[in-house]
Parts: sequence; structure tokens; C-alpha cells
Amino acid sequence: MVHTFVFDGRSFALDTESGSFFEIDEIVKAILNGGDMSLFSSCAVKEATAEIERLKADGVLFAPPIKAELPEYSPVIKAMCLNVSHNCNLACAYCFAEGGTYNDERRNMSFDTAKAAIDMLVEASGRNLEVDFFGGEPMLDLDVVKRTVYYARSLEKEKNKNFRFTITTNAYKLTDEDIDFFNEQMYNVVISVDGRPEVHDRVRKSVGGQKTFDTVIKNALRFKERRKGQYYVRGTFTRYNLDFCSDVLYLNDLGFDQISIEPVVLDGKSPMSIREEDIPTVLAEYDKLAKEYIARRKTDKWFNFFHFMTDIDNAPCAVKRLKGCGAGGEYVAVAPDGTIYPCHQFDGIKATALGKLGGTLDEDMRKKFYYCAVPSKPECSECWAKYYCSGGCMANSYKFNNDINAPYKPACELMRKRVECALAIKAIEESENAETAD
Repeated sequence: MVHTFVFDGRSFALDTESGSFFEIDEIVKAILNGGDMSLFSSCAVKEATAEIERLKADGVLFAPPIKAELPEYSPVIKAMCLNVSHNCNLACAYCFAEGGTYNDERRNMSFDTAKAAIDMLVEASGRNLEVDFFGGEPMLDLDVVKRTVYYARSLEKEKNKNFRFTITTNAYKLTDEDIDFFNEQMYNVVISVDGRPEVHDRVRKSVGGQKTFDTVIKNALRFKERRKGQYYVRGTFTRYNLDFCSDVLYLNDLGFDQISIEPVVLDGKSPMSIREEDIPTVLAEYDKLAKEYIARRKTDKWFNFFHFMTDIDNAPCAVKRLKGCGAGGEYVAVAPDGTIYPCHQFDGIKATALGKLGGTLDEDMRKKFYYCAVPSKPECSECWAKYYCSGGCMANSYKFNNDINAPYKPACELMRKRVECALAIKAIEESENAETAD
């Protein structure tokens, strides 16, 4: 399968199965798409056709389907999300976790529960482990976060383990002491900011209804200035700000150079949900952002945008591209009461629970998630972008289709556009770098 597309007046072709990517001229594009060949000289058509045939013979164009198969199910767990707090000091209007409660009572995880989760991970894993602290707002349970990190560190030498910690926070109560701890222990820190003040304050108010932007951005900038290590500012765009490119650039203008803005995922009845009629606007906005991205990365406003960071030269192996995130298999989440779920977004959905700490896991349920991959999703088999999204988010599929194998279609077009932009950016930047080197 070969997909062609145009970005900023330049044409490109991607071979789905081989992953080969080319910038192409109008003749090649016409041949690949079955266009009108009378527009070109017979000599040019002959030369282009010969080149296409050579690439086909080399296996990089119209390559046969990848024959990779998922390995047999293994109970090894490599990563764990600790939803340490079913509570939050913000009341974001679009929150998938119902104000951080996950439709549960407001509560924090005890250290005993967190300790039992770490013990379970150590026993069920290999050497390199990841633990993500999430909520709600995990900083409402920061003492337990700290004790958990130090407990895990105490096991590393004895158990021959290597822990890597991450945390996601709204930064509303972030202190210098917290930043010191993050720099000492957190491999990655994600701070939630939605962009421009009017955008952020419209949907990210405090529990008491107060605006939060001024406090959050002050803390986030202080954090950025002192951060030693990886971080992201991560926002959500809704139907209220379909011009989200402005929010990305606003955050960059403030000095942030690691940015992610994600589309909201909501029922179509919500006034904030992105609807079918909004898709052309959103796609155009990604194009606009990609052009600005290329321009700024040549200046002192260089930045990374999460969805444009696609490495086609060192892409994951075929199996990982078929599988995606690993939820329910090598990745699980633990709620404050010790219930284990396939990932943090399934927290509170009792029908998907895998078990509880101290008990046995439902291996049949885990296998359902483990084998949820591109080959099990007929709707994905003919999509040119299938190896970039691996069939999409299982939580979104379940919440909207009640089936982890049925893709959440509103996300599909957006994903395809982001992949096109990412590929074009890579090609253009590499071409410009090569010209500079010459």
C-alpha cells in the first residue's frame, strides 16, 4: 500500500509496509495515483515508471504485508501507573476522570497500597521498570509519592531493578521543594497547561471556581527554569479553541520547548466535543502548526511538538508497531483501593478490572488486551497509518464503542494528518540540513 499526500506544495509518498518515505515529483505522483499521463512527455513517463519498478523490485515500494506476529502472551509487567489520588484541586470541564474521582469517592492511595503495588511490579517484571504517578492530582498525595519512590529505590540493588519515575501534575501548588524532588527522582514531568489565558481559564478552573492560569503558569515557568531532565507542558484543545496552533505558539513564546496539545475526547453531545464538521478546520490547523514548527526550529524558538516527533529511521520493531501501548499486558494501573486496571483511563470501569493487589490477576482479561492489535482490527487493515497509531487508544475504543477492537473513528483522521505532518517535517528538515552541510 502506497499513500501519497501534499504538504505546503510538496508531494510525498509513504510505503505502508516497508516504511520507506520519499519526496516525489508530479510525474511519479500521477503514476502512483493513476493520474492523466498525457500531461507528461513519454520519455519522462518511461523514466519515472522504470524508477518505480526498480523500487518495487528492491522491496521498498508496494512492499508485501509485514508477516510479524505477536509473541505468545507473557505475564511480565514492565510499567505501572499509580493513580495515587482520586481527588483534584481543579475542576476541569472536560476531565475524563470526573474531576479526578473516576466516579469514586474522593480518596488518596495509602503508602501500604503503593508499597504493595511496587512489590507486585518487582515480582512480575524484568529489570527496567517504569512507574507513573497520576491522578486526579498526584501532588495531593505527595508524601506517599515520595515514600513510594524511596522504597522502590531501596530495592534496586537488592532486586537488580532499575526504576524510572514520571509524574503528571497541574502545577497549581508546585513549590521549589517539589521541583527539587522532581529533579532528583523524576525522569519525566508533565505539566498541564491549555495555552492562552482565556483558553485555559475557561475550562481549567479550581474546585472553588477560580481562574487558575496565572498561578499555574507562574509555577510552570519557575519549574522550566530549574528543570534538569525531560518534561512536557501538555494541553487539551476543545471546540472552544479549534485554533489550537495559537495555543502551542503562545506556550513556545513563553519559553517552553517541549509541548503537547491533544484533542479532547468527549461524547458528541458536549459543547466542547470536536464534531465531524470541525475536522477540516482541525486538519488545516495541524498544517498551519507544522509550517510554523519548521520555521521556529531554525531560530532561538526551537521546540518539540509531541505529535510531530516521528522517527522513521529508528522506528520500533514490527511487533511493537502492531501492538501499541501494551495496556493490560505489560502495562497496568492501580487505583487507590488497590484495584488493578489495564491503564489509568480504565480506572473505575469495573468490567475491565484485572484484579486486586494481593490477589491473582484475571489472565483471560489480560490476554484480551494483549492480543488487541492491528491484526485483530479489520477496520485498520487497509489504513496506511496503521503502524503509526497501532489501532488507536483502547480506552477510547471501549468508552465509545464498548469494544477495545473497534477504533474510535473521530481520532483516525486527526492521527493520519499528524503522521503526514510529522513525515513531511522530517523530510524537509533533513533536506535543509543536507543543503546546509553542502
